[in-house]
Amino acid sequence: MLPPPRPGLVRGLGTWDGALLTIGSIVGTGIFLTTSDMARVLPHAGLILGVWLAGGLLTLAGALTYGELGAMFPRAGGMYHYLREAYGPLWGFLFGWAAFLVIMSGGIAALGVAFGTYLASFLPFVSIKAGACLAILVLTAINHLGLKEGAGVQNTLTVLKIGSIVALVALGLLAPAPSKADLAAPLGIAGGALLTAFGVAMIAALWTYDGWYGLTCSAGELRDPGKSLPRGLILGTGIVIVLYMLLNLVYIRVLTVPEMAGASRIGEAAAGVLFGPTGARLVSLAILVSTFGCLSATILYSSRIYLPMAEDGVFFHSLAEVHPRFRTPVRSLWAQTAWALLLTLSGTYEQLYTYVVFVSVMFHAATAAAVIVLRRTRPDHPRPYRTWGYPVIPALFILASLLLVGNTLLEKPVESLLGLGLLALGLPAYLWFRKRTAAESGE
Repeated sequence: MLPPPRPGLVRGLGTWDGALLTIGSIVGTGIFLTTSDMARVLPHAGLILGVWLAGGLLTLAGALTYGELGAMFPRAGGMYHYLREAYGPLWGFLFGWAAFLVIMSGGIAALGVAFGTYLASFLPFVSIKAGACLAILVLTAINHLGLKEGAGVQNTLTVLKIGSIVALVALGLLAPAPSKADLAAPLGIAGGALLTAFGVAMIAALWTYDGWYGLTCSAGELRDPGKSLPRGLILGTGIVIVLYMLLNLVYIRVLTVPEMAGASRIGEAAAGVLFGPTGARLVSLAILVSTFGCLSATILYSSRIYLPMAEDGVFFHSLAEVHPRFRTPVRSLWAQTAWALLLTLSGTYEQLYTYVVFVSVMFHAATAAAVIVLRRTRPDHPRPYRTWGYPVIPALFILASLLLVGNTLLEKPVESLLGLGLLALGLPAYLWFRKRTAAESGE
């Protein structure tokens, strides 16, 4: 008698679930902090808005590009599948290796610590690391219990964070306040210095938009991925662009550029000017909710990367297990959390994360190029959605990614090379997994 088929992931997410997951994956603490970093390198209100718009449009170009790949390969794992299909199994594995080792697990640790930091400001008796670990464990347990439970919590948190940003924007634009920043002020810098400053500010904006691709990792749980995946990606990204632009209009309306540059927590500083200490405190609470929501989204989608790797025999076999009742990748989920907790407690995530920034952007450039590669190598493969503006849109995203790769290599050469070293450690691991799988299959 044949054994019963193994349970798979349940396809229970629709377009709006996808859009909310995209928003939740992007919006964390960055939008409440990053503009102050921009103002220090690019001291011009109009150009700061221009950076946020340019960064948003480039992110949208990425979403338009990844939408085609997600519709072509509607399975859990996202970039793992796209790189494997375009360039071979090694490249898919190297992405998954880097994701597990640092990119995703380190991101979870970083978000956990950010949550713990804000939680400690409300509950001083809770240490930052304890708050971080508790948040990671609670959200992992919720996602263990099923897609409905995990997505339900995620959607609720995303609606709350959208509501808090909309409220801050509405009050910030309607409340009496002097318009301090001049959008048409003289530039003060020109030529190469201006381009360099714009580029540095663009990096900050793109990192704040990061996470937009998270939905592709959950494609195996979308009801109609050919339609709902590209729609969810594009809709969610578009909403975030609008929210970010409006929130920055509030900052510019309330604060001068020097004030923005001097306010490390610009969201709280703007609310403090408008509404006093109580307003600043409410923004801190909004950031707490926003960070918790971003952490929830990251835990949900990133755990789906390791399931297909294990199924393909290039990762630990046990991580291929899907819970027979809850239909979630429980072992991938908890293995990811165990490593993220270790990174959190050791404090090494921050340094490791700087190492893989270079590698992460390289993977994005290669993934976008996969659309072009697969158009040539698999012209007859079903494409329920085709990238709008092809090949210009993918080319723009690839170019922007390569410029970021070059800038990162110039600005942080040691960290970039160490990141490549961490990636190279995946080569012997890949060979070992392939050898073990071959031995077990009798080849």
